[in-house]
Amino acid sequence: MVRIKLILPAPKEIPMIKHIVMFKLKDKNKENIEKVVEALKTLEGNIDVLRSTEIGVNFTESERSYDIVLITEFDNRDALNVYGPHPKHVPVVETVRSLCSVSVVVDYET
Repeated sequence: MVRIKLILPAPKEIPMIKHIVMFKLKDKNKENIEKVVEALKTLEGNIDVLRSTEIGVNFTESERSYDIVLITEFDNRDALNVYGPHPKHVPVVETVRSLCSVSVVVDYET
């Protein structure tokens, strides 16, 4: 009996871009949280360059904390550049800006 052992190279992780935005609401209440979350949910499946989205609502209260976070993933920087002015993204930005006092962004490559 002959045994053949096949050794495959370890799969390489596919690099991607993470785009993280944190939002602080002007008036933090259940209604405004729901409005922002619902607006952000409309991004998923409507922008072809958007690989994935994750939305989180903060449950802690501190001076440093933000209220909502959006984590998105893209294949590359070009895809992120397409996302910004995308016609399905712009109205979401407008809605969120109307309800938020501050937002901060971090973009990085994995």
